Amino acid sequence: MLEVAEIVRLHGAAYLARFADRILPSHRRVLRDLEACRTAALGGHVHQCDHCGREVYAFHSCRNRHCPKCHRDQTDRWLKAQRTRLLPCAYYLVTFTLPEQLRPLARSHQKTVYGLLMKSAAVALLTLARDPRYVGGRLGCLAVLHTWTRALLYHPHVHLLVTAGGLSADGTAWVAPKYGSYLVPVRALSQIFRAKICAALNHAGLLDQVPREIWTTPWVVHCQHAGRGQKVLDYLGRYIFRVAIANSRLERIQDGQVTFRYRDNRTQHVRRVTLSGVAFLQRFLQHVLPRGCTKVRYYGIWSPTCRRHLDQARALLTVSSPAPTEPAPNTPTPPPAAADPSPMRCPQCRTGILIRVGVLAPHRMRAP
Repeated sequence: MLEVAEIVRLHGAAYLARFADRILPSHRRVLRDLEACRTAALGGHVHQCDHCGREVYAFHSCRNRHCPKCHRDQTDRWLKAQRTRLLPCAYYLVTFTLPEQLRPLARSHQKTVYGLLMKSAAVALLTLARDPRYVGGRLGCLAVLHTWTRALLYHPHVHLLVTAGGLSADGTAWVAPKYGSYLVPVRALSQIFRAKICAALNHAGLLDQVPREIWTTPWVVHCQHAGRGQKVLDYLGRYIFRVAIANSRLERIQDGQVTFRYRDNRTQHVRRVTLSGVAFLQRFLQHVLPRGCTKVRYYGIWSPTCRRHLDQARALLTVSSPAPTEPAPNTPTPPPAAADPSPMRCPQCRTGILIRVGVLAPHRMRAP
């Protein structure tokens, strides 16, 4: 399978030569880590088949949070933890998009603007949801930052998975939304969001860098029902520990050109983009987050400081939910899951078991 790492190895030097004076340290780190990922540069282990004697080398991963190959186990653990936090209620997915006129500012002040984008979106939603005309309670919010479109264009936005309802102010009742067709009015929500961003930029000393007309134009906020939240959680989990593109979407590298595919949001048709290797890396690296920038945050009753409120909400919802149906008599009990993973089979004879027999020391890499 074609990998982003291969594109880095082929075109990373040209990219560094073209943008040497403008490359951020975080971008250099990603290029270095992806180039070394699962190669001898990071060391690893040697396994030997107990049947045919073949040696198999397993190299270490780079564990960079923007690597398409790493973090599968970490993603699974995160999803498992979030599923246990889900309350037994309906959910909405609310998406707040940063207007195009603000994107140059976001690109040059990433850590500041990304943080205030996430906080402003959550505070706007929680503020409107406290209005008794719509909910009258405190929601639970999981916010995940994305900076891309499926074509890898720069498009900062934040997804919020939110409970359809909230905990009352006194903590004694779970309050359902007043309207079954929507959570809160989106137009009013976008206006509050815009005001929160304006105040946050002013507090950060960045307001004078924003064109004034942006405060009088409509901002895009989208809200849709998300069922019980499981599918949205799975979608968000794909990108928690990696960046915008999976290796499976890469199709070919030919004559210095990289082609990848994506599905158009509006038409659902599969489209293809062909870029030079350097242009692809430029588009890929613009989604690398600065060091210390958090892309997942929790608000409302999901905030780490509100565990008591979360427990109260769970208790209230559990009481109001119907009891689970008992299995019918004579229904066979499913077998328990295996406690240990199956041993690794030899890729050559497919009969023997691979046994670790040695350790590979890391090889020092040249600096990019």
